[in-house]
Amino acid sequence: MTDNASASEQTPEPVSADTLSAEPGRHRMDNTMKRRRVLIGGATVAAVGGLMAAGLASADTTTSESDSDASTTVSSDASSSVCTLTAEVTEGPYSLTGALVREDVREDREGVEVQYTFTVVDEANDCAPLADALVEIWHCDALGEYSGFVGKNGHTETDDGTFLRGGQMTDANGQVSIISIWPGHYVSRAVHVHMRVHTDVTLTDTSYTGGSVIHTGQLFFDADINTEVQATSPYSDNTTKETALADDTIYDDGGASSGLLTLTALGDSVSDGYKATLTVGVSTS
Repeated sequence: MTDNASASEQTPEPVSADTLSAEPGRHRMDNTMKRRRVLIGGATVAAVGGLMAAGLASADTTTSESDSDASTTVSSDASSSVCTLTAEVTEGPYSLTGALVREDVREDREGVEVQYTFTVVDEANDCAPLADALVEIWHCDALGEYSGFVGKNGHTETDDGTFLRGGQMTDANGQVSIISIWPGHYVSRAVHVHMRVHTDVTLTDTSYTGGSVIHTGQLFFDADINTEVQATSPYSDNTTKETALADDTIYDDGGASSGLLTLTALGDSVSDGYKATLTVGVSTS
């Protein structure tokens, strides 16, 4: 894995305004580059076994968005378009190699808890669950700082280079659970999480070696809920101007197909946290 800063997202480093505005479309891959294609479905696609039994390979896709969670549903009489292919997104300038393999990536970072559940399916195999794939995420903390790059959003503190980074291996059902916090924000980007899916990795005591990256993407959060979260402490200490989801240079208002997470409250208060689910389809062919 390499750092794609030269061809990836707008760098939220505290550089000059000229630098921040020079290349407004840098998050997208160059159209002349060969794109890996991925598919991302709504949370209910997680019931892969039942869908396949109903004839997944020849099913029609029906999507609907509720006012509360913008979740995607799949009808039982669906067609081969059930796996919607979308262009993937480059990884951004703040990736690091050798992610820790762990379920809880928070370390000492404070914030609203998010319990992620991802289901990875393989479009090249009739959307069957993809087992033994490493799902890796990384994102900034409540003040908009990435581990390994602390100071890029204007804060100075000890940086051990590992907080809010890590991943887990998918099980036989293609599922993986990761615990983190709701991200903060930084200059030029809406609140988001980065994701990579690796295959054929070799696990070490705490990390991995080898393998191939078959998906690089970003995950997004409901705008209304995010407004509530960002108004709480410690997020409210972040004085950096926030970019709205509708104005983000990556998110294209495509719902789950563009990485929008399905959120379920864990309690009555924002501070109780959320479950976040998404089915991520990749092609191993």
